[in-house]
Amino acid sequence: MTLRTVWTLCLRLVLSFLALVAFTQPACAKVEVEFRSFNGSMFFGRYPHTFVIFHGTLDATGQKIDENFGFTARHVTPAILSGPVEGEIWIEEPKWIAKTNRHFAVTVDDATYHEMRAEVDFWDKHPGKFYDLDHNNCIHFVGKIAQMAGLKVDFPKELLRKPRAWLNHIAALNPQLHAKAING
Repeated sequence: MTLRTVWTLCLRLVLSFLALVAFTQPACAKVEVEFRSFNGSMFFGRYPHTFVIFHGTLDATGQKIDENFGFTARHVTPAILSGPVEGEIWIEEPKWIAKTNRHFAVTVDDATYHEMRAEVDFWDKHPGKFYDLDHNNCIHFVGKIAQMAGLKVDFPKELLRKPRAWLNHIAALNPQLHAKAING
């Protein structure tokens, strides 16, 4: 064998090894957080609402994520109009998710996802009367998740009971999302 042949074989071996390593690395797994609103109806039992959907794969474990969370009053009664009541995390059924508005989505890393899930648990397990239409409703819950994702968030008083309009407002505050307003 000539020196050139040995050099060519070594180069092919190194390139083959590099290609093998490149294709055996795990995919860049991330969790996407979708921000959604439900138009609802004040007269037919499903009130306007906003919630988040987490889906994707965790880098560290490869665990698949497919879950959704919103915050609501534990019991929807006229009492919610007069002050704080007990709240709970609500999980939407697929049949209802299909009828919601997808406003925008962001991708988060494992650490941010775990922080968000801890926040979900905090809202779900918060003792006493934590749900309040004007201070701790579904908009405030979703706003906290959006802030954790690095989005600019505020809570204009006139939007506190208008989830779709509020998410349109958040999209406008964050032009990097390239989200279009949802009407209707």
